Amino acid sequence: MDSIALDITAGIATITLDRPAKLNAFTPAMAREIVAAFDETDADDAVRVVVVTGAGRGFCAGADLSGGPGTFDPQRPERADRDLIGGAPRDLGGVASLRIAASTKPVIGAINGPAVGVGATMTLPMDVRIAAESARFGFVFARRGLVPEAASSWFLPRVVGISQAMEWVATGRVFGASEALAGRLVSRVVPDSELLPVARGIAAEIVENTSALSVAASRRMLWSMLGASSPWDAHRLDSHVIATLGAGPEPLEGVASFLEKRPPKFPGSARDATPGLVPHWPGPIPG
Repeated sequence: MDSIALDITAGIATITLDRPAKLNAFTPAMAREIVAAFDETDADDAVRVVVVTGAGRGFCAGADLSGGPGTFDPQRPERADRDLIGGAPRDLGGVASLRIAASTKPVIGAINGPAVGVGATMTLPMDVRIAAESARFGFVFARRGLVPEAASSWFLPRVVGISQAMEWVATGRVFGASEALAGRLVSRVVPDSELLPVARGIAAEIVENTSALSVAASRRMLWSMLGASSPWDAHRLDSHVIATLGAGPEPLEGVASFLEKRPPKFPGSARDATPGLVPHWPGPIPG
């Protein structure tokens, strides 16, 4: 991989956007490598949590604009060979973000420095976002004559609410970590030097204390229910998953370890959550 780095240690996979000389600007190669990295972390049962961060002094400065004013022209050769959706070439920000959304492992964004354009929108399907004090965010698309991408017109209002989403999108302004925290775009702001230790500390808590199967199922249940029309949809799914898990070894170990006052040793994996237990989310590419 040329645009990202992948490290796996103690059950935690760290994906680092790795073009520091360009503030980790997003390219087609980076999109492909993000997809490949999440394919690898999903396939590796030793990986329990994924942390995503940026190399150097930024998270991701947005799309690489070195191609000039025609960067987003669908007739450019590098865009013409993309898969289509609705008759249009697929937005590569969406390709990356939807692969992140489909992860069977929880994803923590450790956002260091600027996260602008796709650098901001790709974080939205991550489950936890933590910002360094130096982080800056911007949904700058209207200032470039574009619209939000990476499926963020679905994700952003659900994460921060429609009013806050429209303020940031309509102005296209860049804002700091404190405003991101007030708007609930991130859950914590920490000193720059503490960013990765805090992110990895949360990841370690998941690794050491929880069932991989339960976390994977819970992740898909919570995200998929954001679009449900009624709490009865959640009640139906909850009841199915609880009944299925209740007949298996995960809760047996969970209860036994609690009563015996010892760390749990859950036998299941994240992949055990997929075959019939919970719906695949966000689902296959529509025809």
